Amino acid sequence: MRIAIGSDHAGFLQKAPIADYLRSLGHEVIDCGPATDARCDYPDFADKVARLVASGQADRGVLICGTGIGISMTADKVAGIRAVPVQTVEFARLAREHNDANVVGLSGRFVSLMDNEAIVDTFLTTEFSGGRHTGRVEKIMREDDPDFPGVPADFGM
Repeated sequence: MRIAIGSDHAGFLQKAPIADYLRSLGHEVIDCGPATDARCDYPDFADKVARLVASGQADRGVLICGTGIGISMTADKVAGIRAVPVQTVEFARLAREHNDANVVGLSGRFVSLMDNEAIVDTFLTTEFSGGRHTGRVEKIMREDDPDFPGVPADFGM
């Protein structure tokens, strides 16, 4: 699998070890930066990773910032991306099984490297379960269409 990885300064210390871990599992890794732990803005690196995944140049994306939240929010703005911040193995499994997530956002400050490696492993090895979740993922992705008018305010009332 081809994996794009990126971080900000808060996730930088875990980026290289996670990239090495991915390589040890036989994955090809595209390092989108940063090159140092100097203060930087996570949206720039989230965008790089997300666009590689959205274009098909990478199969999945791994992002690391302080919490995993901001970097995931940014990546999710790119059409075709289903990014999710994850702090547990169980959430990684559910993000893949139920939501077909293609980018994971990790916390470099609040989750250990060992736990993040387990999260990434689960994220990469869990398949989308399809079935009843397929229609829901299609509804998620309709939000990328600028012509989608949105669900009527009185829907389901």
